[in-house]
Amino acid sequence: MRITHLLVLLLVIALLAAVALPAFAADGAAIYKTKCAACHGPEGQGKVGPAVKGTSLTAAQITDLLTKGNDAKKVPHKKAVAGLSADDAKAVADYVKTLK
Repeated sequence: MRITHLLVLLLVIALLAAVALPAFAADGAAIYKTKCAACHGPEGQGKVGPAVKGTSLTAAQITDLLTKGNDAKKVPHKKAVAGLSADDAKAVADYVKTLK
């Protein structure tokens, strides 16, 4: 009987975690708006920086650029974007790929 209660408790905890975790996931659109939109435009159309809407870069390439930088790029993308975790960078990359 105790094992059944323990299993039910573990199931409830797992379900609660599954519901709660997306709330803590990185919001790519919000991060883009605060970190990227000033240069790349609010809809990715370009501004001071180039347009990212419809980019041919893959989400993985965008993530690498944001987290590692690239010496061949202009500032600020010569270096990693400050204050951006790998999860945040992936969320931004995924968001950028939705811009059409």
